[in-house]
Amino acid sequence: MKMWAGRFSKEVDDRVNDFNSSIRFDCRMYEQDIKGSLAHAAMLAAQGIIPQEDADAIAQGLEGILADLKSGALVFDPGAEDIHMFVEAELTKRIGGAGKRLHTARSRNDQVALDLRLTLREEAKEIKALLLALILELRDRAAEHLDTVMPGYTHLQRAQPVTLAHHLAAYANMFLRDVGRVSDAAARMEYCPLGSGALAGTTYPIDRQRTAAALGFTAPTANSLDGVSDRDFCIELANAIAVIMMHLSRFSEEIVAWCSWEFKFIELDDAFATGSSIMPQKKNPDVAELVRGKTGRVYGD
Repeated sequence: MKMWAGRFSKEVDDRVNDFNSSIRFDCRMYEQDIKGSLAHAAMLAAQGIIPQEDADAIAQGLEGILADLKSGALVFDPGAEDIHMFVEAELTKRIGGAGKRLHTARSRNDQVALDLRLTLREEAKEIKALLLALILELRDRAAEHLDTVMPGYTHLQRAQPVTLAHHLAAYANMFLRDVGRVSDAAARMEYCPLGSGALAGTTYPIDRQRTAAALGFTAPTANSLDGVSDRDFCIELANAIAVIMMHLSRFSEEIVAWCSWEFKFIELDDAFATGSSIMPQKKNPDVAELVRGKTGRVYGD
């Protein structure tokens, strides 16, 4: 029986259930979903909305589910409608009726909005860390080649002499701007939608400041309707990632050209190149070529 199935007189067709299900996509957010539920349950108890013993049982049950999912002892049910329903159903199976109280004063609308923000905040931090590592590597390589002169090109024609350091620093500057773009998008994720309900909040005396603080947000979202419908931050981060891939593609094309016999500026390390099954003299820049190939897929996404 679905959570929303009270007014229905027959079961939904299995094909409709499969079409509606998002568990195959949103199961990756299980840690964020459980983290949000832990904060929500603690707030419900602190506000006297549910008994403390129920909140304790919910917390213990959720921690157990999290541990079992991480270890592989528990696997996702492909028949579950989404990650929220899967976790709550498993919780109720483990601790009984107290598990059903977790959904008090909460909708799956504000739940998925919260999970997305928590997930993309973490993804943004990881992307920034990877970019900064790349920038530092470019800086170190540039420092080694302050006096290494090479031709600069316009229209694929040799134009003016530059140093390799100067060329590498150009890419460091591109990636620095990318860090700024990711940071800018992440800043607008710092508001917690939990408590917005389906669209107009709840009549329960919840404490949105408490859940926002517990989850590391700056503040709750200012408007419940906007809180559950806002996906601007997803678009902004996707845009920033597309620009990152554009810069990676440009840099990869330099590598492809520079290691060719026509340029012969660099030689790839054997650990980061591939060979040919028919032409043993070849060393192929597959990694750089695949980065360029994957760029189009990121643009499409």
